[in-house]
Amino acid sequence: MTQQRTIIRDKALAEDAWQLLEEEAAVPERAPVIVSWAHWQSLLEREQDDGRHPHVGVQIPNTLDLSEGWARLQARPLIALSFPAFPDGRAYSQARLLRDRYGFAGEVRAYGDAVVRDQLEFMARCGINAFVLRDDQDPEACLMAFGSFSDAYQPACDGVAPIWKRRRAAE
Repeated sequence: MTQQRTIIRDKALAEDAWQLLEEEAAVPERAPVIVSWAHWQSLLEREQDDGRHPHVGVQIPNTLDLSEGWARLQARPLIALSFPAFPDGRAYSQARLLRDRYGFAGEVRAYGDAVVRDQLEFMARCGINAFVLRDDQDPEACLMAFGSFSDAYQPACDGVAPIWKRRRAAE
């Protein structure tokens, strides 16, 4: 397991109590851990009961079809989404689906090389509420990203009415 680090959660700096568990490592009794999708699938197949691990979050690949994986994810307290590169926006769609279609109320966490200041507000608008920043990112400076834009042009998970909708309502 890794050491504790600072992340951004709910637009504030927070100590991260969650530890990323190595593949095939035994799941501890109570410590909050994040396992890969493959590890989670293996664990469920061995134990046939996902209710035994309320402290386990799952890191899913951005290729996972949530319509097929949701039944195995819905009771998890945390779902971590992969942002491996800037041109790859699949995890944005996964975040929106988790919040809008499936009503997931737990932590949706972004990790990967594309989790940088310039993307945080867009990620938050899609329903992501926790961010594991790249090592070259200053967490304090990244907090300012959440106030970068005063208006939105499209609807999102954050409940902010897009500017066109507000203009139409004012007419």
